[in-house]
Amino acid sequence: MSKSEQYFDRARKVTPGGVNSPVRAFKSVGGSPRFISSANGCELTDVDGDDYIDYIGSWGPMILGHAHPEIKKALTKAIGRGTSYGAPSRDEVILAEMIVERIPSVEMIRFVNSGTEATMSAVRLARAATGRNIIIKFAGGYHGHADSFLIQAGSGVATFSSPDSPGVTHGAAQDTLIAEFNDLASVWKIFDNVQGKVGAIIVEPVPGNMGVIPPDPGFLQGLRDICDQSGAVLIFDEVMTGFRIHPQGAQGLYGIMPDLSTFGKIIGGGLPVGAYGGKAKLMSMISPQGPVYQAGTLSGNPLAMTAGIETLKRLTPDVYDKIELISAKLEAGLNGAISELEVEATVQRVGSMLTLFFHPGPVKNFNDAKAADHDRFARFFNLMLENGIHLPPSGYEAWFISAAHTTDVIYKTVEAAHISLKG
Repeated sequence: MSKSEQYFDRARKVTPGGVNSPVRAFKSVGGSPRFISSANGCELTDVDGDDYIDYIGSWGPMILGHAHPEIKKALTKAIGRGTSYGAPSRDEVILAEMIVERIPSVEMIRFVNSGTEATMSAVRLARAATGRNIIIKFAGGYHGHADSFLIQAGSGVATFSSPDSPGVTHGAAQDTLIAEFNDLASVWKIFDNVQGKVGAIIVEPVPGNMGVIPPDPGFLQGLRDICDQSGAVLIFDEVMTGFRIHPQGAQGLYGIMPDLSTFGKIIGGGLPVGAYGGKAKLMSMISPQGPVYQAGTLSGNPLAMTAGIETLKRLTPDVYDKIELISAKLEAGLNGAISELEVEATVQRVGSMLTLFFHPGPVKNFNDAKAADHDRFARFFNLMLENGIHLPPSGYEAWFISAAHTTDVIYKTVEAAHISLKG
């Protein structure tokens, strides 16, 4: 029995499923998760001493690679100043100014501790600003595990929904309606059915939790137009895409200005963080300036702020160009292997986020993603793992490429994929 298997056995006795986030348990791909002892650059090392090229990237934050030397140096200094104050610090101001300067739609921002906190706070603010309770999310879209988001569609896209997890009340579920990504007609149908009651639309502008699905031309603009006409608040959940697919996130890439945006991952450089922001008129409603309450003991944690500052400092145009080039090489290599081996699969990429679907494509929504061959992905995943490539352990997830991935690493990955696609 490997050391990872031993730790997994121990973990299952003291932790639900042996993990602290469900996908890590390898439930959809089989086998035992690797317990990681260290990470550096684009590689993970497990407790058995095995090395893997990493395409999880801590689910997105590690855009510069693991254990970046300058970020480590800055964090070491920050630890010497204390790990938490429970009072304002200069680093909160510096990071807030950096985000406001880079994201045109954001005039004020509030830091929290996770993406879930950010999205649930943004929805609360939108409801307060509009006086309307109903929100629209999209099937397959993930915005954290707050009750309002763990909702499944009813009998149709315009019906009231039901909880998708035990513990979520029908009262919480009834105010969330489900539309179909890349389908503006499904959104309009909801607005027609519940006229004047929709407070917000929340959307991942590029979904990554049903696999990477680019928005169709005009889709995001259509959401903007619907919100402008109805008075609803448009929320872009950029926890994953923010500062990753473009220096200004998806809103910069596609030229669409949301009313509120949520961030996480990269703005903490791998430490726990979240944030939500938007125009000053909306954000001024947040306590203590306004009546909408939200608080957090560790919000604006000095270590997370330090890592975020140091990460954003290094995300220069040259770095984005490098990551785009490497990501395009990976996409081309995978497509070449798929074509040569005549495998029914498609690669979908936006910036440094990528998914290989075992589906003829294109994958445009959650129904398409569900129709992919996930058993085939499980076999592919395990063969890649055997060949030293650690992918996200689910066919519904994005792969993340970093500045630490090199051309040689991409060649090794494509070679492993060529072998694994035969399996």
